[in-house]
This record gives sequence, C-alpha cells and structure tokens, in this order.
Amino acid sequence: FDYKFIKGRRFHAYKEGRYKFPNDEREQDRLDTMHHMVKLAMGGKLHLAPIDVTQPLRVLDVGTGTGIWAIEFGMGCQPGDKTDMPILTFPVYSVPPNVFFEVDDVEGLWPPRKPFDYIHCRYMCGSIEDWSKLFQQAYEQTAPGGWVEFQEYHLVNYSQDNSIPEDSSIIRFYEVLRQACEAMNRPVTMGDKLPDYAADVGFTNIVHRTFPLPLGAWPKDPTMKEVGALKMLQLLDGLEAFSVATFTQLLGWQPEEVEVFLAKVRQDAMRKGVHMMTNL
Repeated sequence: FDYKFIKGRRFHAYKEGRYKFPNDEREQDRLDTMHHMVKLAMGGKLHLAPIDVTQPLRVLDVGTGTGIWAIEFGMGCQPGDKTDMPILTFPVYSVPPNVFFEVDDVEGLWPPRKPFDYIHCRYMCGSIEDWSKLFQQAYEQTAPGGWVEFQEYHLVNYSQDNSIPEDSSIIRFYEVLRQACEAMNRPVTMGDKLPDYAADVGFTNIVHRTFPLPLGAWPKDPTMKEVGALKMLQLLDGLEAFSVATFTQLLGWQPEEVEVFLAKVRQDAMRKGVHMMTNL
C-alpha cells in the first residue's frame, strides 16, 4: 500500500487527498479506544439491530478501520459470510475464518452481489461526500427483512449544567473542524440526519437512539465515568490527527498556529468543573 507523511503522521495515498485523517499506529490505537468507548456506552453491545446471531448471516461492515468490530462480531456469530469494506487498510491479525476484508472505495459503485442480512457502518463522518448515495447503495444490497445500522456522532458539545465557558477552545476546535470538513464537502456532524436519509431511500422500521458521551471522568455513574475517561483519552490523542492536514491544507493555517491552538484545547479539555458532552 502507498502512504505519505505529514508532520510525522502517516496517511494513506489511495485516491490521495480525499481522506484527510491518518492511518498510522497511533490512529489505530485511537480507533480501538473509540470502539471500546462506544461498546461500553451501548451497554456492552456490538449492535442494536435485532438480528439473530445464532443463525448464519451475510454481514457487511462499511469503513471497518482496524477491523476490531468485525473480528468481535465474527467470533460471536455462526459461520456465515462476513465482509468488511474498509475506507483504508490497517493490518489485521487473528481474523476468524468467517471474516474477510475487501479494499474498495465505499463512495464508488458497490459491486453487484448477493444481498446482506445486516450492514453495519460507523465513524464515517468527515469521510463521506454523498450520504444519500451511501444509504441508497446500502438499501439496494440489503436482503428483504434485513437490517442496516449507522452509528455516527452528532458533534455538538453541550452541558446539562451550563458549565462550558463561552471562550472554550474545545468548542472552537469543533467549529473549525466542521468548517474544514465542509470545505471538502464531507460533513462531520451527521448523527441527527441519519433517520431522514434512511427514510428517503425506502428503509422502514427506523429507530433513532442517542447515547450521551461525557468528556472526562466526572460522571458519578461508574460506567459513564469510564466512557468519559476513554473519550478524553481518544480526544487528547486524536487532536493532531483531526487537524494536521485539515486545518493546514483546507483552511490555510500554519503548522505553528495549529500547535499553539491544540495546546489551548488540551488545557481546556482537562479543566475542572466543566461537564461537557456530545451525543452518539
């Protein structure tokens, strides 16, 4: 596979420029942290769709990343066809025999094949230009009676006690990130729009659920405290990944400006007494 490097971070070169986030080992670790965070927030579940994993299923995981979801799902299923369509490729080890990987462009035309019983897609905000097309292709390749499940962030920060300072650098960071992703026509805040896209292409029995994700270990609930700690960990480690290419190449920031700004964001992220949240 071809790669390029920006300020020490590795980026894939497949259709260079369309995906502005790293795919190096640090990013792999961050994505795996996100997986554990989301799984914990969802009560330890890998999925919410009412599928029967005791039966053989044809399953497609879109944008599989490190493959951690696919591997865990495959290990818990009866033998069947489990396909993963990564937007980029990470090395994956210890893969169950019912899981295999395809490298393809999820935004291109999906190849014709036998429909899937379940299509799973998550963390694609900032990566997809035409969400209507993505939903349409998922609809066309879902078997009658099958299910699709999209898990995306709604990247709007809030607090239930109005504890977020007006000058918060975290709020500013996400505003700039949204601007950068909009500049490449790949919106980063999609969580609340998913039901409309699903309905527009013909899906029925649509269920929309939200899961609050605290930033930091401030919640009293033990599970939410752990979710918040993981969210803080992946945010602090991901700030550079989110901005090293997007802010400089799309918005014209100088690398030094980015470094100074991220230092402020890290400082604000760890500020005591701020109970910031976003929704999944």
